[in-house]
Amino acid sequence: MFTGIVEELGEITAVETLDDACRFRLRGPAVTEGARHGDSIAVNGVCLTVVDHEGDEFTADVMAETLNRSSLGVLAVGSRVNLERPTAVGARLGGHIVQGHVDGTGEILERKPSEHWELVKISLPADLARYVVEKGSITVEGISLTVVDAGPDFFTVSLIPTTLALTTLGIKQPGDPVNLEVDVIAKYVERLLGTQGGTR
Repeated sequence: MFTGIVEELGEITAVETLDDACRFRLRGPAVTEGARHGDSIAVNGVCLTVVDHEGDEFTADVMAETLNRSSLGVLAVGSRVNLERPTAVGARLGGHIVQGHVDGTGEILERKPSEHWELVKISLPADLARYVVEKGSITVEGISLTVVDAGPDFFTVSLIPTTLALTTLGIKQPGDPVNLEVDVIAKYVERLLGTQGGTR
């Protein structure tokens, strides 16, 4: 489990394309400290497994399903990525419950800078709109954010200077894809209430 509090901006240092997958090599001094084979690290909000670790770099395999459902497929050597290690038991939950299981992708539609913050408008797939509410939580590129406005096919978030400086949302531009993970609690509530055709 993650909390959506990005630990560092990492970098893709190598990409090996396979028949139905790819292998990334990533640099991240903070998240590789004490890393072991089999550990989980969230990369732009996608939970990946450490295959190998040497120095401040680690490798992770990404299967076709993940490449098709997330924005990881557009990454190349030199791409910056948000990195976060799983939350330790007993640690503070700084953001919200994040699984690292991307529900879909959106697209940066608009950026409106202000003196101390920036409003970013992001497209929202129709099948995810029901899970997004004003002042609720959403994960964008692995970052726990609060929804400012929720429309039928978009939502907005306000980014503080720290988020702009220390995550990829500081450099994403209109047209860029972003990974989205909605609040898992909303999905469980929907399932329990049978709002997708189940019995009440």
